[in-house]
Amino acid sequence: MITAGIDHIALTTPPTTAAITIMGSGRLGPTITALLGLAAAVLGARAFVRARRPDDRLSSDARDHRPTILVLGTSAVLLGGLFLASADGGPGTGNGVAGSAAAIVLGFVAIGLDRFAAMHRSHSSGSGGAT
Repeated sequence: MITAGIDHIALTTPPTTAAITIMGSGRLGPTITALLGLAAAVLGARAFVRARRPDDRLSSDARDHRPTILVLGTSAVLLGGLFLASADGGPGTGNGVAGSAAAIVLGFVAIGLDRFAAMHRSHSSGSGGAT
């Protein structure tokens, strides 16, 4: 009876999962895409904060990153969607599903922040500065 239990344990193998320490080709593209989305989100947040500051409007025009934010954010959404569509498994399988999803979310956040900054800047500049 004891040997039957040992044989059963020896025949059972744990499920195969991707090693966390290995950065394979399935993770590299989505990770880089997520970093693009993160950079776009950071630039979008900076543009949004700058648009809300009344004393920084003149200097922020010289440092306008809106085209960069839109290009990076749109690239993150499109590439993240492409990598997510081509992934074979779910999260944790090493195919970049989590990185792709993060890239899509960060890309949409960046685009949203850019639109909010543009709306705030246009409403503020349209008032003529009179108080």
